[in-house]
Amino acid sequence: MYDAVVVGSGPNGLAAAITLARAGRSVVVLEGEETVGGGARTMELTRPGFRHDIASAIHPLGRLSPFFSSLDLESHGLTWVDPPAAAAHPLPDADAAIVWNDLARTAEELGSDAGAYRDLYEPWLDRIDELVELVFGPPIRVPSHPITAARFGLLGAMPATVTARRRFSTEAARAVFAGHAAHAILPLTAPFTTTFGLLLGVTAHAVGWGFPEGGAQSLSDAMVRLLGSLGGEIRTLTRVRDMDDLPPARAVIFALTPHQVERIAGDRFPGRYRRSLRRYRYGPGAFKVDYALSEPIPWADPRVAEAGTVHVGGTLEAIVAAEAEVADGRPASEPFVLLAQHTLFDPTRAPAGQHTAWAYCHVPNGSTADQSDAIERQIERFAPGFRDVVIERHSTSPADLERQNANLIGGDIGGGSHGGTQLLFRPRIHVDPFSTPDPSIFIGSAGTTPGGGVHGMGGLGAAQRALATTLR
Repeated sequence: MYDAVVVGSGPNGLAAAITLARAGRSVVVLEGEETVGGGARTMELTRPGFRHDIASAIHPLGRLSPFFSSLDLESHGLTWVDPPAAAAHPLPDADAAIVWNDLARTAEELGSDAGAYRDLYEPWLDRIDELVELVFGPPIRVPSHPITAARFGLLGAMPATVTARRRFSTEAARAVFAGHAAHAILPLTAPFTTTFGLLLGVTAHAVGWGFPEGGAQSLSDAMVRLLGSLGGEIRTLTRVRDMDDLPPARAVIFALTPHQVERIAGDRFPGRYRRSLRRYRYGPGAFKVDYALSEPIPWADPRVAEAGTVHVGGTLEAIVAAEAEVADGRPASEPFVLLAQHTLFDPTRAPAGQHTAWAYCHVPNGSTADQSDAIERQIERFAPGFRDVVIERHSTSPADLERQNANLIGGDIGGGSHGGTQLLFRPRIHVDPFSTPDPSIFIGSAGTTPGGGVHGMGGLGAAQRALATTLR
């Protein structure tokens, strides 16, 4: 009998297993796919030698995560790549706005909005440790820094559109804030979308928006090697459909979304809890295109090549319109495109002299619409001649994403909607998001606090709860 079984080998599942193994508990991770990593995997999707991340590609929260900060993954083969600019935001008929890792340089280039930009982000950089504790900590608690919590809560509660228009007067600064906030995968008129604009902007200047050399798989592989050094086990091609598929263990941690947990273990829970898991809401999906390129993307503004991430959507109003269409259940005619250009900074991902690009847009959950052409039209607006450098493309629909990783329900890469109460309370409103009515079963995924992103904190929280109760 193991002390614990972890179902799912994404960053949260591996985080749970590592936490348990570090505490001296015997643990085995079960993964249904052939390779570990969940959304943090890398494959040759176009041509041999071109390495593409199948889901997560840029990891700003990974560098900020208290869990990853506690590990020495570099000793297990992980190398972080840090482009000089976290993000670039091309604009129509104007120079692109560049979010440099350096806050002062970013503010200076925003001209008349320089002071407003510094006023918005600089105070949080001075309190970055307090902000990290607030964002990654449990939602129901007495905050260690109540003034910081109150200020962040009051400002973050605003819709991103309101914050952008009140704080900034230039199209460039407004667009930059909208690009950050659109990572919420919500309409930018929704409450609390300012939270995402704040957090991602602060992260850009605190730690940058880095990514693992060689692909997201490198992060997963480093975690696997660390787990192995601690005595943990992993079994791939081991799909769990019900509790009978699990080996004997004192505790089970599901690094799965709530609906999956309910299907597998529902008969172990009372009806009220089962219904709460069924009520869990999933957000929009993603439609993704991976490109093999003969040369770098020919951006109209060459400075865009200084950024690992490019927000392709134009003005604040254009991004608002695109995300509103998705929220209304329609693929956007001119989508907001999130693009990563890894090989400008990491040549290991493509044959010598050639490049990759990774791009996706939001679509309604489970959408069957092909957004390949819409994505390319948006890129061409700001990089004329882009199609001429494309050697091969690989499109991935929401259904394809779910086939690659069963956690991506309907193509939802966030592990569930961050709208409404689910921004703070996942999978339900409760002081303990990780425990279930069965004392041997825990949930540790993006479907628990603190939500989506590659940070491992959901798995860490579930493992810590198991160690404090069942495995103490």
